[in-house]
Formats: sequence, structure tokens, C-alpha cells
Amino acid sequence: MASAAGQPRATEAEEVLYELSDRIATITLNRPAQQNTISGPMLAALSRYLLQADADPDARVIVITATGRFFCAGLDLRGSDITSGLSNPSTASPTLDLRNTPPTVLHNLDTPTVCALNGSAAGYGMDLALGCDIRLMADHAKLAAAFTARGVVPESGGTWILPRLLGWSKAAEIIFTGRTLPAAECEALGLVSRVVPAAEIGAAARALAAEIAANAPLAVQASKRMMRMGMNETFNDHVHHVYLQLLPLFRSEDFREGMQAFLEKRKAEFQGR
Repeated sequence: MASAAGQPRATEAEEVLYELSDRIATITLNRPAQQNTISGPMLAALSRYLLQADADPDARVIVITATGRFFCAGLDLRGSDITSGLSNPSTASPTLDLRNTPPTVLHNLDTPTVCALNGSAAGYGMDLALGCDIRLMADHAKLAAAFTARGVVPESGGTWILPRLLGWSKAAEIIFTGRTLPAAECEALGLVSRVVPAAEIGAAARALAAEIAANAPLAVQASKRMMRMGMNETFNDHVHHVYLQLLPLFRSEDFREGMQAFLEKRKAEFQGR
């Protein structure tokens, strides 16, 4: 949805906010008047902030959320350069490079990601949420797989993610029908970890992120890498890779701290080394 005629638009920096505190990086879609629909500059900012957080040793968890009542109503298709090239063959690029687009960047992050669905997500917004490792959802929110109703496919990872989350039959039903799922159904299907009252979504996401951030970051990141690799490996190949991943962890300061804290019956203080 585009901004109203004559209404000034926020700058790219204002439309995507970034904050780092208590080892939690929070990326916030900040275009509430347009239901947080995502423009081309916002895509670039989102990728940049995701990579920034992933490279920062002080950022142990990434929380993605939004301001206003909606999480994200999809891509901004009115007057946008996102689809103009695709719909106009004369201006379309002869190459397609998706390496730095948010879905690809998000999938390849080692840092854990938590999506705080403060409101409904449709289309691209739904794929963005599904691309996160963990999802918490406000009780009034919905997920709308409206792609086929608009003449497109889930272009940002949905056709890869949904069958793995739900199995082929249920994923096919949702995608083919373009169905909208209320929060209770999303929780029952396992699309979200937990549904919470809307007023508590930010605090709940931050509490979960803090719980993750308190653990050894090298081990958390390695666990995420192993889970991602395991989706495309045989069991024998996977356990071999897990063993190889254990070797550097055994030599880490965090491993020694974790063992010492266990023996001393105290809380470990991990440094990410």
C-alpha cells in the first residue's frame, strides 16, 4: 500500500529502526500508516541491519517486529520499483542476484532470530515471519497467505518453508487457497511457538531473547548452523558434521566457563570466546 498523495514519506532510516541493548538487536518496521508495507529502500535497510547484527559479537539475538497494529501487509506495490522491472520486460535486468535480499540473508544468519508478530502479516510479511527461527504472535494477529489470490507465488521462501513446517498436504492447502489463519490456528499448526495478549508481545519476545542471549553464543550459533545443515543431510553425514563442530567448542573459553559454573552451581557468564 502506497502513502497517500501529497503526504511526506519517512526516510529509509526512519522506516526501519535498529537498536542494540542487553545483547539483543531489535529491527523494527516503522511504517504504520501504510501497514508496514515494504518499499525497495526498506528491503535494502532490512538486509543491512540483519548483516550488521550478525557481524556484531554484542548482538546475540535478533528480534524483528513492527510499530502499529500490523506487522507487515506485504510489499509496497504502488509506484514501487520492486516490481516495475518484472512487469516491464524492456527494463528488466538480464541477471537475478538474490544473495543480499532479506529472505536469503535471514536464512543464512548464524544469530538466532525471533519474530514478534505484533499484528497481522500478509504475503511478503508472512514469509518474513516464517523465515525467523522462532515466532511469537499477538492474539489478534493473522497470517494471510494471499499470494495466489494476487496472481503470484510465495516469492520469499514460503514454498520452501511451509512444507517443512507443516508437511506437504497442509502447506499445499494453505498456499493453493490463499487462506488467512487466525492466531489460534497458527499456534495449533505449530507456525508460531506461542500466542500472547497483544499488549505483552514486545515483553514476551524480549524475555525469550534474553533467555537465549544468556547461553553461550558460540554454541547457540553452532546449533543453528547444524539444524540448518541437517535439513538437507543424511543422518550419518549430519552426526559427522556435528562432531566436527564440537571440536572448536571444546577449546573455547565459554566451554570451560560453562563446565566450571556447573561444578560451582552458579550462573555462567559467557563472553563469546
